[in-house]
Amino acid sequence: MNVVQSVDSVALLPAYLAAGTAVLVLVTDLLVARPRATIAVAALGALGTAVGAVLVGAAGERRTFCVGADCSWIFGGRAALVGAVVALLTLGVLGLSVPALRAGRSPVGEYCFLLACSMTGGVVLGAAGDLITLIVALETLTLPLYVLVGLRRGSLASAEAALTFFVVSVVATTITLLGAALLYAVTGGLHLDRLGALLAERSELRDLPLTTAAVALLLVGLAFKVAAVPFHAWAPATYDGAPLPVAAYLSTASKLGGLVALLVVVQRTLPAEQTGPVLALLAVLTMTVGNLVALRQRRTVRLLAWSSVAQAGYILAPLGALALAAGRTDEARSAAYAAAVAYAVFFVVLELAAFAGVTALRPAGADGGTLDDLRGAARRHPWRGAALGLALVGLAGLPPGLAGLFAKVTVVRALLDGGAAWLALVVALNAVIGLAYYLRVTAALWAPTPLAAPNRDGAAAVPLVGVVAVVLAVATVAAVVLGLAPQLVLDLAGR
Repeated sequence: MNVVQSVDSVALLPAYLAAGTAVLVLVTDLLVARPRATIAVAALGALGTAVGAVLVGAAGERRTFCVGADCSWIFGGRAALVGAVVALLTLGVLGLSVPALRAGRSPVGEYCFLLACSMTGGVVLGAAGDLITLIVALETLTLPLYVLVGLRRGSLASAEAALTFFVVSVVATTITLLGAALLYAVTGGLHLDRLGALLAERSELRDLPLTTAAVALLLVGLAFKVAAVPFHAWAPATYDGAPLPVAAYLSTASKLGGLVALLVVVQRTLPAEQTGPVLALLAVLTMTVGNLVALRQRRTVRLLAWSSVAQAGYILAPLGALALAAGRTDEARSAAYAAAVAYAVFFVVLELAAFAGVTALRPAGADGGTLDDLRGAARRHPWRGAALGLALVGLAGLPPGLAGLFAKVTVVRALLDGGAAWLALVVALNAVIGLAYYLRVTAALWAPTPLAAPNRDGAAAVPLVGVVAVVLAVATVAAVVLGLAPQLVLDLAGR
């Protein structure tokens, strides 16, 4: 028997590009030792990874590392979408980091290397075909962030945030691995599609207490990663203590990775009748608690963090339709998965635009400050304030932020098609609650305030750095374009 497998290097090209970026960043930092060169290599590598993912995905689905019909690497339309979005988010966060890196607040080589390593995990995650690849990719995405969160020199809040994030992530990883081990003990398989087929065909396996425990542990472990209530308490403190660009990465690329991992195991592996009720409960708790607590926030990043928690609830909501028989038909399930992925893409683009707007309005290297620091900011800096306002309105689901509006309509439509009208009503009610704090912050941007009012941290406003301006402009344009062409994202998400 031939044990040598043929490897499709074209299918692996996006992963090669992402990992190669990390290596080139290290070499450049070692040999050239010029911050600009290191940042340029990281930026070009991220852009090349995004282009590579799109080109490979456009050629159709490719599989490699296969044993019979079971493959550990499946790169299709959805994997290409996830890989390209993660790479572009990395590029955007790198641009937001330029002012702090130039100011010497973080070591450039280490910062860019860790960001590239995390990007590699995100690219691999979208194509994972077995539990081992999935969990390793998720940890590769997360591990560098422990250091990035605490990389701000001389900041006690940053160190505390890093420690909180590390402890919670280790617990979440342990729970996820235990769930995967129990699932392997029950089925003897690791490939996602094979596991799903075994559990679907053999009802005696689904009825085992060990299977129930495995499913519960997997869901709980991944729920930690996406900051779903009640496994969310780490997120606000971690986001607020991290440097602003790292908080943006946590809220976008890292959260997208966790959501993709959860969607993959729910779609391809775990029994819908067991996961559906749990996901419906998680969705209701997450969106409701996130929105209600966000109403009371006075610090900008904490408000965005709680908003991110609520948005995770909206993304999980379509999967709650699996609790009902009408939501478990092939058509309803496909619509639910596509709606969840599409909403996640819309959300991360708008969230990046929001963080870019806050970064543009704050001094280089400063934290997000309080909401009072943003009062009247749009009067002093009209287009920066307008871009932030557009992102906030989009997250609220109001025009002209059409991306957010279409995202919420897509979720509600998927729930109605799956017979979960009650959950669609909960989504609609929470969207109304969310309006209160999104519009409050947006209105504060144009509120009257003395022109000479200093920031609360005592730092004067600084001119907008060119790279940050580019990121803010591109993220805003991307949000507008996606809002005008939402079907493109839906089609890719449905593949």
